Amino acid sequence: MLTEDKNQTESLRERLRLIIFEAETPRGKAFDVVLLWCIGLSILVVMLETVKGLDAEYSRILLILEWIFTGIFTIEYLLRIWCSRKPLKYITSFYGVVDLLSCLPAYVVLFFGASSAFGVVRALRLLRMFRVLKMVNHVKGAEVILHGLVRSKEKITVFFFAILLLAVIAGTLMYYIEGRQPDTSFTSIPKSVYYAIVSITTVGYGDMVAQTELGRFITTLMILTGYAVIAVPTGIVTSEMIRMQETDKTSDACPSCGVHGHLPDAKFCRRCGSSMDERR
Repeated sequence: MLTEDKNQTESLRERLRLIIFEAETPRGKAFDVVLLWCIGLSILVVMLETVKGLDAEYSRILLILEWIFTGIFTIEYLLRIWCSRKPLKYITSFYGVVDLLSCLPAYVVLFFGASSAFGVVRALRLLRMFRVLKMVNHVKGAEVILHGLVRSKEKITVFFFAILLLAVIAGTLMYYIEGRQPDTSFTSIPKSVYYAIVSITTVGYGDMVAQTELGRFITTLMILTGYAVIAVPTGIVTSEMIRMQETDKTSDACPSCGVHGHLPDAKFCRRCGSSMDERR
């Protein structure tokens, strides 16, 4: 009898896991669509709470809606823990942390009286829209950009410090050239370095202006240098993206942490390392 009850419990857990973690089945897709609507509406409620006129007139309704959504997210989070093959890995995963944060704001307000605007963190959960709507191209493109940035971080870091060094030198020169002028804005080297950075990036706020001819000449050189080097990071990242070989990925979820985006022949999760043979 105990064995039969245990088997029924395991069967229920597996069915719920397929519905909650997978988006391929009709029930799983419907679950995620309903969840996305709840997320979107809960974010709307949080936004409306910050409008003084609406909050004063409909505060009770907004509070009731907030607790309804909090209850839904709490039940969903507990079910995800219960259905996961390895609950601890799900809890410590990115989506596990986000799921937990989506439940906390209302409880924080209840026990500590803090601002419920913290609930906007639920917006992160809208990332699931990519797998629900099967926007494979968008996800794949996002991953290509991310990997391109990661692979080019050393070159980008060197470029960043080179530009910073140029700004320090140019800012120091501007301080010694413009600092002696009456009513000057170049009252210190840090402010002059700020001016150099603004000029090199071609932002040009206009809050600081060179008064001498030499200062304007150096400013012109900084602006032209900025135009010359502004495309360098884009070229670095683009070259790394081109070098990457794109491969098809499935939307299968890891049975332990729930992460998606695995290769069709993947045997282990790309995030937590758990076996993917249990995904079927």
